[in-house]
Amino acid sequence: MHGDDIQALAGPLRTAGDFDPLLDRIGNARIVMLGEASHGTHEFYCRRAELTRRLIDERGFSFVAVEGDWPDCDRVDRAVRGSASPRQALTEFDRWPTWMWANEEVCDFATGLRAANLIRANPVGFHGLDVYSLWESLDEICAYLREHDPANLPAVLAAMGCLAPYGQDPQQYAWATVMGSTCAPPLVELLTTLRYRTTDLGILQNAEAAVGAENYYREMVSNGPESWNVRDVHMVNTLDRLLQHYGPGSKAVVWAHNTHIGDARATDMADVGMVNLGQLGRERWGDDAVVLVGFGSHRGQVLAGPAWGAPVEVMPVPPARAGSLEAILDASVPEPALFVLPSGPRPRWLTDTLAHRAIGVVYRPSREAYGNYVPTRLGDRYDAFVWLPETTALAPLPAVAVGSELETYPVGV
Repeated sequence: MHGDDIQALAGPLRTAGDFDPLLDRIGNARIVMLGEASHGTHEFYCRRAELTRRLIDERGFSFVAVEGDWPDCDRVDRAVRGSASPRQALTEFDRWPTWMWANEEVCDFATGLRAANLIRANPVGFHGLDVYSLWESLDEICAYLREHDPANLPAVLAAMGCLAPYGQDPQQYAWATVMGSTCAPPLVELLTTLRYRTTDLGILQNAEAAVGAENYYREMVSNGPESWNVRDVHMVNTLDRLLQHYGPGSKAVVWAHNTHIGDARATDMADVGMVNLGQLGRERWGDDAVVLVGFGSHRGQVLAGPAWGAPVEVMPVPPARAGSLEAILDASVPEPALFVLPSGPRPRWLTDTLAHRAIGVVYRPSREAYGNYVPTRLGDRYDAFVWLPETTALAPLPAVAVGSELETYPVGV
């Protein structure tokens, strides 16, 4: 019933040159957020990388900020600035799910970024926005203070000592907070101390990440929306600090799951009080400064785990459920396409609420009939949409996961 309206908006998407209409839509926007319907799809990562390269080369974007932890991504940032091999930096990712960033697709992008940075006057950065790195960030701070400011070592050692009984296990710490335990005071004291003692972005951000992680783990056990909100507020605040660090006129490309970059107000997330990075970005910088680009597919393969912490598998992605956004698009546009969504009068398929698939790092294809979808008004959630009907799995690097976290909503995004 939507076929003609869909075809009228669909532009071809065969090469990176076909992103021209989207670059026109981006114009002078300062922030472009590029999504993905899963963390394990080759085509999402490759198309996102193609568009990002154009934004860097043609529009002067300053850095890429991803849904990854600050310490891990800081190693990648140093590598793309010429200090080491991006492949080596990526293989050192050890928190499950490692394949989100430790994969051949990201390695290819980072290797190309490093080669280009070597001849750039202003190297393009690669940074992590996420909030999980409680112990890793404290280790980075401790090493920094030992070398540069040993007088303030007691501040970080107090925080580390408070957390020591939990054996670097966030679940143990999270459940201990239910009984009244908390390490928030020494972590906040550490952050306050460092704000007065250093201007080093990496160390200050590690302190922010440690405080944010403690707050996140404390909220996780309540099984409510606040832990999600803590995480996405942390991400938008980190993005803000990065823009300030890079200075006036700086521009950011963000890589994250659709569930983070698509405006939550256009989904059922808003019904339970959840916010996200895309919504917060529009509210903080304005609709004209922020462009949100969603991604979707109908069938194929994905890299994911059947349970949290389980070995990764190449899994089938069955055809999308009947009546979903993906099923409607597949019936009308059987080839890859780019939709630049109008801001004026819009056809019903952009304003109706349709089920829109969201695959996490935990995925169970058998649940397609009743799970894995987010009710969405596409025209309000995104400014543009990349449609890739059939997709394949990421190629993971040989990294070993040694850590795990509590699950997030939707599962593993």
